[in-house]
Amino acid sequence: MSTISTTDYRGVYHFSPKEKWMNDPNGMVFFKGEYHLFYQHHPFGTTWGPMHWGHAVTKDLVTWEELPVALAPDEHGMIFSGSAVVDWNNTSGFFDDEPGLVAIFTHHQEVPNDHPIQRQSLAYSKDSGRTWVKYEGNPVLEHESFVDFRDPKVFWHEQTKEWIMIIACGQTVCLYHSPDLKEWTLGSEFGAGIGSHDGVWECPDLFPLSVDGDASQEKWVMLVSIGADPAFKEGSRTQYFTGDFNGITFVPDEASHTVRWFDHGRDNYAGVSWSDIPAEDGRRLFMGWMSNWMYANQTPTEGYRGAMTIARELTLEKRDGEVLLVQRPARELEHARTPVLSLQNASIRQVSEQLNTLRLVNYEIDAEWASDQSVQFALRSGSDNETLIGVDASQNEVYVDRSRSGISDFHEHFLGRHAAGLKAVDGNQHLRIYVDYSSVEVFANDGQAVITDLIYPDAGSEGISVQSENKDVVFSSLHIYELSPIRVEGQSE
Repeated sequence: MSTISTTDYRGVYHFSPKEKWMNDPNGMVFFKGEYHLFYQHHPFGTTWGPMHWGHAVTKDLVTWEELPVALAPDEHGMIFSGSAVVDWNNTSGFFDDEPGLVAIFTHHQEVPNDHPIQRQSLAYSKDSGRTWVKYEGNPVLEHESFVDFRDPKVFWHEQTKEWIMIIACGQTVCLYHSPDLKEWTLGSEFGAGIGSHDGVWECPDLFPLSVDGDASQEKWVMLVSIGADPAFKEGSRTQYFTGDFNGITFVPDEASHTVRWFDHGRDNYAGVSWSDIPAEDGRRLFMGWMSNWMYANQTPTEGYRGAMTIARELTLEKRDGEVLLVQRPARELEHARTPVLSLQNASIRQVSEQLNTLRLVNYEIDAEWASDQSVQFALRSGSDNETLIGVDASQNEVYVDRSRSGISDFHEHFLGRHAAGLKAVDGNQHLRIYVDYSSVEVFANDGQAVITDLIYPDAGSEGISVQSENKDVVFSSLHIYELSPIRVEGQSE
């Protein structure tokens, strides 16, 4: 079993720390059979505070083991967000015969009567991330004019044989390059006059993806999170750009001149992709922080705060002539399934009768029906609360309505309905819905649109139902699976 226990609103198959505060995922890297997740962590409180790097590992993207804190504040300040890479060829000089891990992170130093100083630093590990040594030459990169200069995401660029760093610089990102992770040269700046600037830019990522799996049709994808601004009820969220990158400059394509949101819910922020996924795997795997800076410090959990989304596979696919960034649940989640219900070519009456007998909390719904029919599920239902998830065929949209989802008095903008435009695929609507103790994640029409939302229903709110104005709706398929961490042979409960 996972070493993470389940209490109050803690998810069963989502990672959260055993105790205290967590926000942004950091240092996500795959090495020697383990997916590493570091994260912004305040080990002494359940609200944001002096930032450390917490640490957890998984071999299956579902069952997590929490490890001791990896990086703690020092004379250079708190340990803010950053990334980690495998230095396969010892370009840094930190290693001997075998490759090791290098973390690149922001040192955030408070300065009395002045603005904080943010600089970039290194740490390295020779034992698969269990212990870390901070580089004696820290910090390795600073900037004279940017007050916000943080969240470095670093990767090896094979074409130029150099390390690339994309880093948030207030309302833009800067791109640096380096031969050794220690000496950095500014290549370019991106962001002026393009994208959303509703909040400070944070936690960028940059990576190549083939369009429809065709290596000759490669594009680069840039993710940029934007912080919460009281003027915008959406709070913190993430946008994406597509274009070309030559090792120095990112050039956006025409589609990027329209703001495109990565997730249409309220609770997927600061997400980035894993580094060093083996070539034989070939996937671009992503995970985000499942909260929103608008209310993250007030969510009604006990003893801990913060959780991550499920792991997701990112692809670029052409849909109706438009290249979209598509998200799908990581395939490893299928191994966490326990079948509960499976129906084929079933009427909505038949489906409804079956659902009314179920009481579930942590599960997946996989449902498909004809595209011209509106369908709505009511999930985590109880006497006083329910979360509504469905497709409105007349409006061509998928939505999550958490207006009656449970506890909400911690913030005036928590309640609401969140929707995304949706186009049918091959004449069908298809929803994959992931439900846990305090969250829903909806993947519509094969990852075309995604909505991630926190919910805080009353205890015992375990009902499931479905409805449609059209009583002739037929589900070509409907499957429900209970989801739980994957049992490893030899482990006890």
